[in-house]
Amino acid sequence: MTALDRLLSAAPGGCAVPVWPTDKAGANLGMTGTAFVIGASGAVGRFVMPRLLAAGHAVVALSRVEQPPQDGVVWLRGGLDVSLSAPAVDALICVGPLDHCVDWLESSRSPAPRRIVALSSMSADSKLDSPDAAERVLAARLASAEQRLMAYAARHDIPATVLRPTLIYGAGVDRSLTPIVRLALRSRVFPLLPGADGLRQPVHADDVAAACVAALSDAAAGQVLPLGGGERLSFAQMLKRVRAGLDRYTIPLPLNIFLLQTASRITGRGGAMLQRLKRDLVADNRLARELLGVESRPFYPHGDCWRPVRMSAVVPPGAPVVAK
Repeated sequence: MTALDRLLSAAPGGCAVPVWPTDKAGANLGMTGTAFVIGASGAVGRFVMPRLLAAGHAVVALSRVEQPPQDGVVWLRGGLDVSLSAPAVDALICVGPLDHCVDWLESSRSPAPRRIVALSSMSADSKLDSPDAAERVLAARLASAEQRLMAYAARHDIPATVLRPTLIYGAGVDRSLTPIVRLALRSRVFPLLPGADGLRQPVHADDVAAACVAALSDAAAGQVLPLGGGERLSFAQMLKRVRAGLDRYTIPLPLNIFLLQTASRITGRGGAMLQRLKRDLVADNRLARELLGVESRPFYPHGDCWRPVRMSAVVPPGAPVVAK
């Protein structure tokens, strides 16, 4: 009987229950077992799933919408609410909204996982002092969710790791660079910002996925780890790299930041975003590299980075290998 077959035994609420050791002092699964993925259809989830399967995990994945069958995966359809009855699993990987995940963990009657890896964001730090009230609320909500997750893990004696990635790209579903690319491809005009000298450290969604899987080893238990890409470059340089990697020609359109700031003052919109163009928003990868053994790739995106990635059971070619 395979791990997936074990998942198909009936459980209350129509969920499946895997048969794995539940005693933390028992058999060491060597980072394999059953993983419950929240946010599986999101940017990072699309890469986490293939990496988990390639590492020998059985996967239970949550989605609000019906998903096509996939070898090695049991899909649960629903949202993160009290009615969700999840199976007993060896690991919970949350690559969806962290606060919703913690709300569910705190109220759920489902068995507690043996390990937790969750994504937050560097926005928890970088937007704390934003002039935009909504961004300050976001930063506070992220920080609170991180603290609540760690408190839950401590109460249940669960190794937990939180990753704080920088700007994520590569799955074609992000809300940062992909919308700019799509507009540029439609209009054949690509906006550039020569005066935007604040540093950025964009990280590929698959590199974040590699870090999530590596964190299942418990090497970074109890840690909140910043995670950026393998290169720091100015916002202006980042846009130039994006344009250079496209498979269609676009006309460069340099924009004047001073004029944009003037327009922002008149309209009362976009001020916080424009201020950040002059600020460095980067991460120190040393701890993630030391504890997880992952190396993020430098930022040389190509056209496929901006097209939605289909979930696959194969780790994408050229994906970084987790160091042993």
